[in-house]
Amino acid sequence: MPNPKKRHSKSRQGTRRAKWSLVGGLPCLNICPQCGQPKLPHRVCLNCGFYNGELILPKKEKTKPKTEE
Repeated sequence: MPNPKKRHSKSRQGTRRAKWSLVGGLPCLNICPQCGQPKLPHRVCLNCGFYNGELILPKKEKTKPKTEE
């Protein structure tokens, strides 16, 4: 595997890493067809747990802590 011949400066490194800022700093978001919340494309919706019309992550119900009486 080739190795770099010379050291790159910090400004060159920063220029390479600044590609996100040209787009606006945020990745594109899609709307989930099940719940309507924004989600990353090609990912499971974290709100409802659906992907491509199938339930992938079932919702966990929150349990209340037992109170001693």
